[in-house]
Amino acid sequence: MPRSLILMNKHLLALLGSLLLIVASVPQLGAQPLPTPGPATASLGVIPQPPSDITAKSYILIDFDSGLPLASLDPDMEREPASLTKLMTAYVVFSEIRAGKIGLEDQVTISERAWRTGMDGASRMFIEVGERVAVEDLLRGMIVQSGNDASTALAERVAGSEGAFVDLMNAQARALGMHRSYFANPHGLPGHEAQYTTPADMARLARALIRDFPELYGYYSEKSFTYNDINQSNRNLLLWRDESFDGLKTGWTSAAGYNLVSSAKRNDRRLIAVVMGIDAPNHQRGGIIRANESQALINWGMRFFESRKLFEGGTVLNEPRLYKGASTTVEAGLAEPFWVVLPQGQGERLQATMELHGPHMAPIEAGDTVGEVRVTLGGETLGRQPLVALETVEAGGIFRWLWDSTVLAIRSAWPL
Repeated sequence: MPRSLILMNKHLLALLGSLLLIVASVPQLGAQPLPTPGPATASLGVIPQPPSDITAKSYILIDFDSGLPLASLDPDMEREPASLTKLMTAYVVFSEIRAGKIGLEDQVTISERAWRTGMDGASRMFIEVGERVAVEDLLRGMIVQSGNDASTALAERVAGSEGAFVDLMNAQARALGMHRSYFANPHGLPGHEAQYTTPADMARLARALIRDFPELYGYYSEKSFTYNDINQSNRNLLLWRDESFDGLKTGWTSAAGYNLVSSAKRNDRRLIAVVMGIDAPNHQRGGIIRANESQALINWGMRFFESRKLFEGGTVLNEPRLYKGASTTVEAGLAEPFWVVLPQGQGERLQATMELHGPHMAPIEAGDTVGEVRVTLGGETLGRQPLVALETVEAGGIFRWLWDSTVLAIRSAWPL
């Protein structure tokens, strides 16, 4: 055999050997264990079900930090919101204040329409036609006193008319993911047009209010407000019972029943409860029952559950092999923080695994899914999130394309 052919064969064998070493060194796809941060504590034992004496037609209890539910009953059942509507009114007004479009000291001239809202026995702030009232006073009248007149006055100040403000409310609801809610006015009184929401949507709204406007959320903890020498107490009885409760809103109509959105913070942990559709013979009993059931849910959640943030969003968890790219790997992690809610004392049983998909080809964009992270407790899945590319990697040159094509062809024919 000619010497040149022998040398060529030697070079080809060396190249083939290099390729086989590269293929063998590529991490195999499939489930890989991930470290689950956080100390473990002793097992608590049996976890009781949510309080069995809840009479609300539907309810939900969520963890504030993660937004994850701890307990629920028909949380997507559509019901009349009644005065819970005013939470959305507040969110829109708070947004306008944050944007600098209105100020707390701005004076609002009260229209006859605003003055007449709620005249037939509904809750009022007792503002007068032509009177000039500060935005902050109207907010306190709406939040603390549940004033329907104050709600209309604020809507007219923000959007020029009640109808235009309602459009803002519904646009904001869609932006927050409240897909089962529709508002027909800024106060929640029954009208010609049906309006509805769900416990899950109200919990989502309450969480957004607390998260997005911490500097304005304090109005919800005020126990009373005096305007025009008329003092009215906040109808949320939990503000008097337990100092950990600091909001949010009560609601009632004959069709809606007694509703309450409440929130409590203890030891840097916050829960939000929504109870809707409670039947009661009178307002006194209705107020007591909705407070009792909300308090029972939050006490149960605080006692028996904890929340943990296991992984930060944007942190590199893996660098999977990338083919035909300007780089041979791509940084991968989670787009959002990974939270779980679990029974108290069960942290030692948490298991986190990561599964890589693939093979992955360039170009790849930041945000493209490359795998999945899954967290289980005792074999039950607590949560899963996509593992995504944290960077964009462009396609490589012709040599990289040819080399990786050969690697992939060998791997396909001879998997290691």
